[in-house]
Amino acid sequence: MVKKFDDLISKVTECSVKTVSVAVAQDEAVLEAVKAAKERNIANAILVGDEDEIRKIASTLNMNIDDYKIIDVKDKTEAALKAVELVHNGEADMYMKGLIDTKTFLKSVLDKEVGLRNNKPLSHVCVFEIEGVDKLLFLTDVAFMTYPTLEDKVSIINNTVEICNACGIENPKVAPLAAVEVVNPKMPVTVEAAELTKMNEEGKITGCIVDGPLSMDLAICPEAAKEKGAEGRKIVGDADVLLFPDIHAGNLVYKALVHTAKVKNGNIITGTKAPVILTSRSDDFETKVNSIALGSVVAESLKNA
Repeated sequence: MVKKFDDLISKVTECSVKTVSVAVAQDEAVLEAVKAAKERNIANAILVGDEDEIRKIASTLNMNIDDYKIIDVKDKTEAALKAVELVHNGEADMYMKGLIDTKTFLKSVLDKEVGLRNNKPLSHVCVFEIEGVDKLLFLTDVAFMTYPTLEDKVSIINNTVEICNACGIENPKVAPLAAVEVVNPKMPVTVEAAELTKMNEEGKITGCIVDGPLSMDLAICPEAAKEKGAEGRKIVGDADVLLFPDIHAGNLVYKALVHTAKVKNGNIITGTKAPVILTSRSDDFETKVNSIALGSVVAESLKNA
């Protein structure tokens, strides 16, 4: 079972080496991550963007740029469309954001002609390795869907289950989170969490175990479940997936973990034909490498689906 990012990277080495297409690749942090991914045999890369700038940055990183295919496109919007087209046409396995704003990057993902639309709602999954937690935790959605409806949450669960499966986690436990673990009609989030649980029990959501509403402590702390007398729940501090009620809750937890705890993490957009790696400018080097590794195992899973 995959419990750490080292396990995930080991899983990558069991697959054929994947190729990531980078949109507007003249970004030092991204090129550094691409270089490390190649050196660790995680993935190769095609670099799309301003070739002069790419070569200039690569020289400062002692990066042998001759090991990479470069496609010279100066305009950032055009570079994004070219980079995503490579994935659309099967010349690359995953798509990664470089020195380009998120809005333009996502517009290329959704482009009707060369993008990666899959007739599914897109959602964001963040995978965390947290010191003291003996498993990977999948947080969703912390960056894409703002105020998901009940229908959206079903899509988020389905998308995230696919990522869990790609990482070797079968039948993951999904915790729809709320401030409390009981249904309160005055708290719509708890009502929706209970509805998701019922849909899972009725076979309308499959491939996972859904148990909600759950407070955060009951979702991730077995001792709290015992103290609260919740041992009869389907999830007793052993959730794999934390489903947040909205982007505020998810983003606050994400940033609290990143900035206060000892963690490793990787991020991916899912619901697309191929993995989309969307990292923040503030994400560190290892997060970008981990995201490429995550994209690689998801690409392998999609290939075998």
